[in-house]
Amino acid sequence: MKAGSLPALLLLSTCLVSGCFNAHLYPVQGPLASQTPPPIYAAKVVGAFNSGKVSATLANGEVFAGPWKAISVKERAAQSAAGKQPAFSLSAAWDTVYGPGFYTAHVLGTRLFAQATLTGSHGTALQMEMYRHEHPGDAAAPAIDVKGVAKDDQGNIYKLAF
Repeated sequence: MKAGSLPALLLLSTCLVSGCFNAHLYPVQGPLASQTPPPIYAAKVVGAFNSGKVSATLANGEVFAGPWKAISVKERAAQSAAGKQPAFSLSAAWDTVYGPGFYTAHVLGTRLFAQATLTGSHGTALQMEMYRHEHPGDAAAPAIDVKGVAKDDQGNIYKLAF
C-alpha cells in the first residue's frame, strides 16, 4: 500500500462507519435548472440508522443545515390509515426526477426512508427525502444504493445523488 493512500483509506473507513456521505444536488426543474450550465451544489449527510444531520450550500451561498429523520413503514401506514396527511410528501418530485411511477414502484413502502425540512440562511425552505434501495441476494448490486430528491419554495426540484 502506498503511504499516500493510507489517509484516504482512513477517511473512507471513518465515513462508512459513522454514516458520512457526500452528495450533490442537481436542479432538474425550476429556475435553477434553466441556467446554462445548470449549477451543481454540494451536500453532506451524516448519521446512521434513524437520524442524523444534513447540510448543503445552494444558490447565492445560502447555507442549509438541520436534522434528518427516518420514517418507518409502520409510521407511514398508520398515518395513512388514520387519514392523516404527512407533513410533506415529495412523491411528485420523485417521479419528476426518476420517471413516472418511480415513487410508487420504488420508494413507497421501502424500509429505509428519511425526510428533512431545512430553512436556509436567507429564509428559503428546503424539503428532502432519501431512501436506500435494498438488493437482497444480489451480489453485483452496489453496497450503498441511496437516492434522494429535494424541493425548495423557489420552484426548484433537485436530484440528490450520493
